[in-house]
Parts: sequence; C-alpha cells; structure tokens
Amino acid sequence: MSFLLNIDVPDLKAGERFYREAFGLETGRRLGDGVVELLGWPVPVYLLEKPAGSVGAGADRRRYERHWTPMHADVVVSDIEAAVARAVGAGATLEVEIATHAWGRIAMLADPFGHGFCLIQFLGRGYDEIALPA
Repeated sequence: MSFLLNIDVPDLKAGERFYREAFGLETGRRLGDGVVELLGWPVPVYLLEKPAGSVGAGADRRRYERHWTPMHADVVVSDIEAAVARAVGAGATLEVEIATHAWGRIAMLADPFGHGFCLIQFLGRGYDEIALPA
C-alpha cells in the first residue's frame, strides 16, 4: 500500500508556483494538460487543475475561497519561523500564529486556493511527550 496527496487547484501554473516556492517541492512529471506531479515530500503531490464550480464529490461543487475540510496536510519542518515566512512569501495566509505546546510548535495557514494546512515543528520527543501509556 502507498499514499498519494492530490490537491485540486483552479490554475495549475499558479498552484505549481506556490507549492514549489512555499515548500521547495520539485516538478516531477506532467500527466496530460491538467496534472503535475511534485516531489520532495515523503509522498508525491499531484496538483489537479479543476475549475471552480465543477462537481467535486456527490453534489458538492469545487470552490476556492477559504473553506474548511476535516482532512488537511500537516507539514513537519525544522524551523517553523522560516517555514511560515517562506509559505507567506509564496502567497499563503497565516490564520493562527505560531503556538507552542508540550509536543512542539504549530502554525495554521491556508494556501492561495482556500486549502488549510499546518506547519509543525516537533520539540523534545514530539507527540511522545503527550502519548498515554499503552
């Protein structure tokens, strides 16, 4: 079994630029006119060009203003201040400032297409700092 991350964007060139600049991802393959593969994370990222208003799942229509979804990407970084600056410089919106917890530091952002993501910098033993005994 493996894992892939697919992200719908309304403009493939803008999406590719953002994810390359914000996270240092490299362009892999182009799969037709509407899909680009980005590499550099532990899983490949596929940007899929889908117009706003097109059918997403069921009766839902794609929209690219800021929206909430119960599934999002957490990007683990070694320097959260630098990662936030890089993402914001590429066009992300910082929605929740960096907060520190027992397990690490987190900032909540959105990409230019309305998708939320978190930047996480683990401290100490990471989530093991708060893990309950088995």
